[in-house]
Amino acid sequence: MLLIHCPYCNETLPELEFAYAGQAHVARPLNPGETSDEEWCEFLFIRSNARGPHYERWRHIHGCARFFNAVRDTVSDRFLTTYKAGEARPDLSKLLEKAE
Repeated sequence: MLLIHCPYCNETLPELEFAYAGQAHVARPLNPGETSDEEWCEFLFIRSNARGPHYERWRHIHGCARFFNAVRDTVSDRFLTTYKAGEARPDLSKLLEKAE
């Protein structure tokens, strides 16, 4: 079972309390109406599939119901950190030093 820390509630709870919401920090089209079908398809479906640290969005569905970001290692399935939506990406080099 994964344990996930909600940065808003400041609680660490089982993953059943949360819902995965996709890759974090995806650049949305500025004018969706002016986006070509190919560009729109790429925005909707093409995501990185990194091995190692991956930036993700999660939602605390059985708590505050807010979205937040997380860095999860896809190899070990461990969460390295979570942070509030709108905050800058954390420095991966510092996170990886802590994890070792």
